[in-house]
Amino acid sequence: MVAVNSFRSLLDKVDERLGDGLEHALCAHHERRLRHLGWGEVLEPTGTEDRFGGRAPIRDGNRVDVLVDGEEALPAIERAIRNARSHVHIANWHASPDFRLTREPDAPTLRDLLAATAQRGVDVRLLLWAGPPLPAFQPTRGLVRAEQKKFTANTDVKCVLDSRERTMHCHHEKLVIVDDEVAFVGGIDFTALEGDRHDSVQHPPSRPICWHDLMTRLEGPIVADVARHFRQRWEEVTDEDLPEPKIPAKAGGTKVQFLRTVPDKTYDFAPKGEFTILDAYLRALRSARHLVYLENQFLWSPEIAEVLMDKLCAPPTDDFRVVLLLPRKPSNGADTTRGQLGRLIDADEDSPGRQLVATTLSTHDGDTWAPVYVHAKVGIVDDAWMTIGSANLNEHSLFNDTEVNIATDDHELIRTTRLRLWSEHLQLPVEEVSGTPADVVDRLWRPIAEEQAELESRGLPRTHRLVFLPGQSKRAGRLQGPLRGLLVDG
Repeated sequence: MVAVNSFRSLLDKVDERLGDGLEHALCAHHERRLRHLGWGEVLEPTGTEDRFGGRAPIRDGNRVDVLVDGEEALPAIERAIRNARSHVHIANWHASPDFRLTREPDAPTLRDLLAATAQRGVDVRLLLWAGPPLPAFQPTRGLVRAEQKKFTANTDVKCVLDSRERTMHCHHEKLVIVDDEVAFVGGIDFTALEGDRHDSVQHPPSRPICWHDLMTRLEGPIVADVARHFRQRWEEVTDEDLPEPKIPAKAGGTKVQFLRTVPDKTYDFAPKGEFTILDAYLRALRSARHLVYLENQFLWSPEIAEVLMDKLCAPPTDDFRVVLLLPRKPSNGADTTRGQLGRLIDADEDSPGRQLVATTLSTHDGDTWAPVYVHAKVGIVDDAWMTIGSANLNEHSLFNDTEVNIATDDHELIRTTRLRLWSEHLQLPVEEVSGTPADVVDRLWRPIAEEQAELESRGLPRTHRLVFLPGQSKRAGRLQGPLRGLLVDG
């Protein structure tokens, strides 16, 4: 037994050295690439707490509504489309013609909803990813072309497929613009492919698995930025000219920044790319003093992990906490996320206190607990900065896919959103989760997850949806993360 343990210890040390080397190579590659493109400053600490930065315009006078889960977000989008007077512009990773935005008995399919809207004289345009060049994963190009025909056959809907992706990457953004007056930006696709987008705060059991997600509803000058982005992509793919978006009047008092990932050498409108989502995340995380709260599908960006590790090793305040909500088993990259998670857990164990809580969600189907797929992409820092959008915390979203996020510093909106999410996940009234973040983490998040872990270890039935993430992968994860990053980044 001693020999076996010694061998495992040796493997862990070799894994750690190799992982460190590969991760260093990946980060160096990213740094060379961004410096060559004129984006090198993104990776450099500024020494200030300017979370917005100057690389993307900041628009004042907006209204932002955060729509939690598909049950709230999808009907709001359907209402906006039904009320459109001028145009409806949609960009999505994938959209299915037979998808229904609500579960009302007489709810039309997405194809019929858009067709009826176009028949009223509304300009309806749908911009979708063309799918991977090889049918290695969904949606295949054959499927996407078939769906395109269904959207356009006997309708006035214009549906265009965008194949200008970097190799092994995609167009991942999810946005809707109606009349240049309202826009929706977030993480929900209009499809049942891979999972059920009609989730709710109750997370009812479903087949396929329910997906926890968020969208934002935007009004005010920020809508013009979203519309301009759609216009840029549409014009390059189709060679058609669209009118310059009108800037809406002020609709509220919230400042909003429109953030993008646009890979270099993909579009003429950004030949050197745009990496403002990465810029915003790094600025905000470096500025964190009390709380980092991340809900995300993936967490294997070494740039993000390094900032979090630095914070955990040298907490900026005694009440600093990091709360992660991730899927139990991502659609891909499970070991890569767990490899980074293992590093964060090690850093937290070596720090003076316990700052980190890494959890996932599940739902009870009457007999057993089934996972809830965390597909949300939300980041909150100190209740002073929040981003919501389509970007995951991996190399794909921060460097190579097209992505769209928004960010805001509206303290009241951010705190309200966090409390709504914490109330949902902890299954408690908002009033009971409204203490200081450190108090709620220490009094509720960690004890609940620990209790569920104890019940599982004793073979007893769990009693709560919140649970610690499965044990972190060591050898496989530590190596797969940087290897995967090097392979997909190119």
